[in-house]
Amino acid sequence: MRLSGDGRFFASEKAVKKDRVKDRKHLEFVSELECCVKDISCQGPTQAHHLMKPWVGGRGMGMRADDRNAVPLCFFHHSQLHTKFGNEFKFFARYFRSETFGQELAQSLYENK
Repeated sequence: MRLSGDGRFFASEKAVKKDRVKDRKHLEFVSELECCVKDISCQGPTQAHHLMKPWVGGRGMGMRADDRNAVPLCFFHHSQLHTKFGNEFKFFARYFRSETFGQELAQSLYENK
């Protein structure tokens, strides 16, 4: 473990990589669902978005969360999340959902598949 500049502890990158769950079937399942925003602005195919603030596991610098932390977003909303909002909390709040909506959805999708 190491301490970040803001006082939080992070697992080393090696530990995160070693413990990272890869589940191709789950990602395919998530990609087949409709966009979790479900509004008239949805455009393009659904993609599995890996949460930047995962519900389980960690993220190393420059690494994505493991595959348990995926939610379905259409191409439009996926690109908006990354380019306009920067994190899931702001993104989901904009679409009238709780800040932790993505974490709760990812957990539910993985545990109830």
